[in-house]
Amino acid sequence: MVKMSTLTVTESWEKVDLMYISIESTIALASVLGNVLVVLVVCMNQALRNPTFCFIVSLALADIAVGVLVIPLAVVLSLGLNTPFYNCLFISCLLLIITQSSILSLLAIAIDRFLRVKIPTRYNIIVTQRRGWVAVGLCWLISFLTGLVPMAGWHRTPPINVSTMAIECQFTNVICMDYMVYFNFFVWVVVPLTIMIGLYAEIFRVIRRQLNRRAEATSDSSKYYRKELKLAKSLALVLFLFALCWLPLHIMNSIVFFCPTCNVPKSAFYVGIFMSHVNSALNPVVYAFRIQRFRDTLIQIIQRFVLCKTPSANLSQHGLGPITEKTQVQK
Repeated sequence: MVKMSTLTVTESWEKVDLMYISIESTIALASVLGNVLVVLVVCMNQALRNPTFCFIVSLALADIAVGVLVIPLAVVLSLGLNTPFYNCLFISCLLLIITQSSILSLLAIAIDRFLRVKIPTRYNIIVTQRRGWVAVGLCWLISFLTGLVPMAGWHRTPPINVSTMAIECQFTNVICMDYMVYFNFFVWVVVPLTIMIGLYAEIFRVIRRQLNRRAEATSDSSKYYRKELKLAKSLALVLFLFALCWLPLHIMNSIVFFCPTCNVPKSAFYVGIFMSHVNSALNPVVYAFRIQRFRDTLIQIIQRFVLCKTPSANLSQHGLGPITEKTQVQK
C-alpha cells in the first residue's frame, strides 16, 4: 500500500511537471515569435525607426530573451537539479537582468512620450535616434549592474565546500529575499513604476489641456495631440499589463519575507511565475491591435513571407508613410 501511494504521488508530480513544462514552452514560443515580428516590423519599415521604436525594440529584445533564456532557465530551476552554488547563482542573476531591462525600457518609453508632448517644438532636436540607442545601451548596462549584485556578495551563504559540493538549484536557495524585496522590488520596480504613472498622468493632462485650448482651432492644429493621445494610451496599456503581470509575484515574495508564518500556496507562486512570463507575449498583441501602421506592416510581412503573396498597393503605401506624427492608433 505504501509503495502504491508513493507511486501515485510520484506520477501526479510527474504530470504536474510535464504540464508546467508544456505551458512554459508554449509561452516561450509565443513570446519569441511575436517579438521577433516586432523587430522585423521596425527593421522593414523605415518610418518606424524613431527613438520611441528604439525603446520598443529594446523591450522586444528583452521579451525574446525571456522566451530563449528566462523560461528555459526557470524550468531548470523548477526541476531542482544539483549544480555548483555559483553556477546556480549566475543563472538566477540572468533572470533578474532581463526582468530589469524590461522595466527600464518601459521607463525610457514613458520619458520619451513625456518629452514628446511637453516640448514638441524641441523634441526632434533633443531626442535623436542616436541618443535613443545610447539610452537603450544605458538601460541594459544598468540592468546588468543591478542584476549581478548578488554575484558581488548579496546572496545566501554558500556551503562550506563550495568548490566541490553541489546544491539543489532553486532560486530561493541562492538569492536572498531581502535583496528581492528591498533592492529589486522597492528600488527597481516600485520606484520606476511610480515615476511612470506620474509621467503618463502628466502626459494625459497636458494633451487634454492642449486639446481643450484648440477646440475652436483648425483640425490640423489639434491633430498632433489627438494622435499623441492615442499612442500614449497604447503605451500606457503596455505599462499596465506589465504591472498586472509582475506585481503579484513581487507581492507574494514580500508577504513571505515580512510574514514568515504566513502560508502562501506553492500553486500561487506558479501562477505568479506564469503571469510574469505571459507578459512577454502580450506586447506584440497590443502593438498589432492598437497601432495601425505597425499592423499594416505586419500584414505585409505575413503576406510576403508566410503566404507568399504580393501585398496590396493600399497596404504597401500605408506601410511606408511617416510615423512620427502621423501614426494612426485605434481607439
